Amino acid sequence: MNPTDLSVRAVEELKGVLLAVSPEELSAMVDAIAHARTIAVYGVGREGLMMRALSMRLYHLGLDASVVGDMSAPPLGPGDLLIVSAGPGDFSTVAALVAVAQGAGAAVACVTAQPGGPVPRMCDVVLTLPAQTMADDTGEAPPSTLPMGSLYEGAQYLAFEILILMLRERLGVTPEAMRARHTNLE
Repeated sequence: MNPTDLSVRAVEELKGVLLAVSPEELSAMVDAIAHARTIAVYGVGREGLMMRALSMRLYHLGLDASVVGDMSAPPLGPGDLLIVSAGPGDFSTVAALVAVAQGAGAAVACVTAQPGGPVPRMCDVVLTLPAQTMADDTGEAPPSTLPMGSLYEGAQYLAFEILILMLRERLGVTPEAMRARHTNLE
């Protein structure tokens, strides 16, 4: 396999996903985050790693953001936001956390490739990244160049960075202020 050809195919697939993201859904996610008092994020597997990256960037913006399961994650309640990832539309752990957050009065946003799935249907805000996940990489559709769910996870990373740029502008945070919040313990 030619690495250049693979790179071009992967980038084109990611471009296709990002260009298909609804600007209205992105704006709704920006609104939900901008109005949240406290934000917690959660995802499983590699999706969870992308959610951790989002939490870090939210912190760089000066927002009160944490990762569910970390010792420093606070309880959520009214005025707070849980952001979950459910690429294939359903994970039992994600569904359980959504129910707990909603029971406590928090709003819930979901990032997914399958907006009709059980978890997105439970949520207040849905951001759809129309990408192949591991749940649909063996069907009739031609498979992504990237293995298993990597197209979705790569799209998450890029969509989250775009989301951060939109939030930075909305909140009036400068790049210098973000950089000042970056850890010095590296």
